[in-house]
Amino acid sequence: MTDTTSMKHQTPLTSGDFTAADEPFALFESWLNEAIKSEPNDPNAMALATVDPDGLPDVRMVLMKGFDTEGFVFYSHIASQKGRELAANPKAALLFHWKSLRRQVRIRGNVTPVTDAEADAYFATRPKQAQIGAWASKQSEALESRFAFEQAIAKVAAKYVIGEVPRPPGWSGWRITPVRIEFWHDRPFRLHDRIEFRRDAAGQKWSKTRMYP
Repeated sequence: MTDTTSMKHQTPLTSGDFTAADEPFALFESWLNEAIKSEPNDPNAMALATVDPDGLPDVRMVLMKGFDTEGFVFYSHIASQKGRELAANPKAALLFHWKSLRRQVRIRGNVTPVTDAEADAYFATRPKQAQIGAWASKQSEALESRFAFEQAIAKVAAKYVIGEVPRPPGWSGWRITPVRIEFWHDRPFRLHDRIEFRRDAAGQKWSKTRMYP
């Protein structure tokens, strides 16, 4: 499992020949590395779409915190709305939109929790104030006032004023293992390039299809 800035694959493909790629992960790494250089904020930001018990879609922005050939990883509270929806229906869609590059990557797949060791390792890299916030927040629950949240933060901060902050038991991560990955690149007059990679299950060989824009 690698972070969002490095991943060893075949030689990265340039933007000019991306339609020649025969698998999606090296291409994604190449596009992400270009986005890191050009996007003003959070090139690892992605829209995460889930479905609630009534079948109503739900979407929000999260930060990808790692990826490899096993999938794309993000972290949050297990009891959050997204966490509850993923527990009930462990499938999701992701969308990366890099406006500076006029590119999109769409991802669909199955979702599994990360291991405790993975969650512990990532949580240890977060700034201490963010670690404290993870303890203080009851994510997706009603909050009576900002002051109440600040009081909760102060209480946790006092508890962990010295020493390391452990990972809260209700905080972890998920891995989206893709079965569909589509790369979209803007072209003049809306004559865009679209390439979709598809497989039936993880570990199988990818098929590739050029799509009409």
